[in-house]
Amino acid sequence: MADYPFREIDLKWQKFWEDNKTFKTSENFDKPKYYALDMFPYPSGAGLHVGHPLGYIATDIVSRYKRLKGFNVLHPMGFDSFGLPAELYAIKTGQHPADTTENNIKRFKEQMEVLGFSYDWDKEVRTSDPSYFKWSQWIFLKLFEQGLAYEADAMINWCPNDRTVLANEEVKNGMCDRCGNPVIRRKMRQWILKITEYADRLLGDLDGLDWPESIKLSQINWIGKSHGAELSFKEKSTGENVTVYTTRPDTIYGATYMVLAPEHSLVEKITTEEQRAAVDNYILEASKKSDLERAELDKTKTGVFTGAYAINPVNGAEIPIWISDYVLISYGTGAIMAVPGGDERDFEFAKKFDLQIIQVVTPDGKEMTDQQEAYPGHGLMLNSGEYNGMDSREFTKVIIKRFEDEGVGKGAINYKLRDWIFTRQRYWGEPIPIIHCDACGVVPVPEDQLPVTLPEVESYSPTEEGDSPLAKVENWVNTTCPKCGKAAKRETNTMPQWAGSCWYYLRYIDPTNENQVVDKEKEKYWMNVDLYVGGAEHAVLHLLYARFWHKVLFDLGYVSTNEPFQKLVNQGMIQGRSNFIYRIKGENKYVSYGMRKDYDVTVHNVDISMVHNDILDIEAFKQTRGDAKDAEFILEDGKYICGWEVEKMSKSKYNVVNPDDIVEKYGADCMRMYEMFLGPLEQFKPWNTQGIDGVFKFLRRFWNLFHDGNENFYVSDEAPSNEELKVLHKTIKKAEYDVENLSFNTSVSAFMICVNELMALKTNKRKILEPLTLIVSPYAPHICEEIWCKLGHTESISYATFPIHDEQYIHEDTHEYPVSVNGKMRAKMTFALDMAVGDIEKEVLASEVIQKWTEGRTPKKVIIIPKKIVNIVI
Repeated sequence: MADYPFREIDLKWQKFWEDNKTFKTSENFDKPKYYALDMFPYPSGAGLHVGHPLGYIATDIVSRYKRLKGFNVLHPMGFDSFGLPAELYAIKTGQHPADTTENNIKRFKEQMEVLGFSYDWDKEVRTSDPSYFKWSQWIFLKLFEQGLAYEADAMINWCPNDRTVLANEEVKNGMCDRCGNPVIRRKMRQWILKITEYADRLLGDLDGLDWPESIKLSQINWIGKSHGAELSFKEKSTGENVTVYTTRPDTIYGATYMVLAPEHSLVEKITTEEQRAAVDNYILEASKKSDLERAELDKTKTGVFTGAYAINPVNGAEIPIWISDYVLISYGTGAIMAVPGGDERDFEFAKKFDLQIIQVVTPDGKEMTDQQEAYPGHGLMLNSGEYNGMDSREFTKVIIKRFEDEGVGKGAINYKLRDWIFTRQRYWGEPIPIIHCDACGVVPVPEDQLPVTLPEVESYSPTEEGDSPLAKVENWVNTTCPKCGKAAKRETNTMPQWAGSCWYYLRYIDPTNENQVVDKEKEKYWMNVDLYVGGAEHAVLHLLYARFWHKVLFDLGYVSTNEPFQKLVNQGMIQGRSNFIYRIKGENKYVSYGMRKDYDVTVHNVDISMVHNDILDIEAFKQTRGDAKDAEFILEDGKYICGWEVEKMSKSKYNVVNPDDIVEKYGADCMRMYEMFLGPLEQFKPWNTQGIDGVFKFLRRFWNLFHDGNENFYVSDEAPSNEELKVLHKTIKKAEYDVENLSFNTSVSAFMICVNELMALKTNKRKILEPLTLIVSPYAPHICEEIWCKLGHTESISYATFPIHDEQYIHEDTHEYPVSVNGKMRAKMTFALDMAVGDIEKEVLASEVIQKWTEGRTPKKVIIIPKKIVNIVI
């Protein structure tokens, strides 16, 4: 068997591709185009683990396949290189974020290059590069010109320890998810983008996109469009109007109390002196929680009575006004009319604080004698005055008209979507191109002065007051107003990390253009993105923000498509093993090997050879650890269990597998094919190196098809047999279908079957092996380039032509049926495809082999599924 020198082959062809710019994007706009895009990575210091390349391999296979099919392919890569991790590292070490980011990018690129990705590195972008963020700033100015960027005071999550704004997702149980210290809610001046102006289009245009339904649903729920009514309740003592939005105006007669968000502006005005201390204390406690925590449906309801009462506008009833953190200032009006008979949260709140519950809608018109839960559905009106017995849906229309006639309300549409807070009090981000002038107000930086770059700073930490580190750089902050020439100050906040990723797909098209965000002719040719692959964790924010910016650019005539990403695929996660082995009790401490979430443990590694059938060899282990020799071991089910937990790969879980190690041992092509072989692209799957040997053996067998017994490269120009042609063309058809449908795992299986069948036929025919090399090449480009070269070709295989399957070699006249007796397969029999079911049954029952198993008994039934199986039930 010929040696398969994968290390030599990998290095040879990676150098060839780099030296010859094999994957440089063509500017020939007469060819059909294909734009394959990966969600670009944040270049962390950890580098890539084996989970990262999964999507990259998939898009690379598609890109290589499309080149073979004659497409002009744009397949770029870049780095989302602004961001908080680099800044926190700079605060800790004093190193400039640009330096650590550059080192991390270098590491990422090295790892990507050894996997043989066919990126056009001339198209590379980095969001922290001034030549890139110049255009991020330019897009911000376009938003500002259109009235889509504005300043306002907004409630934010503030970590006093880190002195930074936190997203809702970064707050856990009132604590900062990074430093573990308490978080407070506070008002700060923010730049905000008016994404709500585009809510209907962001919702409606989802219909035309080839995206996973789960992702569409996530966006639909985030936008949260609802129909209802806005109406006013008058506060009894002050006369102030308390405006609420409700999706169920039909339940107005059941409104027995009101609830305001703790931050509501009316709380201060209407609270009585008797309740002032309790209200102020509650507001302080509520400020420590994020919106996500406050909105949790299963959390314990809390609240405080303000001492004030409102007047129900339809029946004049006086109802108490409370504050509670389950009402958010960011949704609707920040106030609700509470209908405990029809809303579960209101019901729980009313039960806890002994508030009145009135049932106003029932499914059958009958009132419950002892209501144990809210009834949120529609039905017939009850306890609603003259409207009793009316269908609740019909009553909705009637009561909205009454609100409008009486001037207390109107029909309304509301969205959960809030305008996008676009400000960060950080250093490592795009400076916002705005100047503040006492005489002229807010003034945009002129376009010919872009980019506004970051100055050097002595400290990367925000100020004690929460201002950006930039605020301390006086010679950068102090400037002149471009409008009046007087002294002015620069905006010191920076953009969030989302900014650079909102439009990077456009810059790939024309990355060196100094005069335009993107050339119009190039944009019109390449857009929109044909295939976008990335993680489902970006289901809402990145995709929503990118769509918003794109639609603005479309409206302004800078791009030709209404949507950026036509087809979206979320690759599944490759999960690592977190090898929790056991717990040792000694000196009142626990020691574990691996990571287990429910134990506070010290984490170490263990030699897996000590584990047999999931049971730890305790004596062998004691010999390796001095502190374990006399320790008390805790049993699980009477055994020292080695339990595997499969979860996301993470350095903190000690379950990261470095792709460099796999490539060194097995080669880049083996790594690529194995990741595809693990399972369907969209599914989550555990990493298990035991299966990689099978892929490596396949590649070695594939290599040996082209070598004789003396390990010399050899192919024959003899004509192939029909059987060989049948094997080949069946595989060509399968490979083409699978790439078009992103079913890469079944293609790898088909290649394995094909090679096994060709080896059994002792195939060495050029007319078989050359097309086979072409169809395998998107998956295993290094070995295929080497074989292609040995076959006498002087050009890269990357721009050859994908073979066309011939149906005449695939057409089957017969089918081999597995024949089972009582569910156990006892024989295989071949019959013509057009043979009648009755004739198949006769021949099966007449078979000597089958008669041996039926033992002369008459079958109860014979099940025949054409072109599938035969099953005899005795």
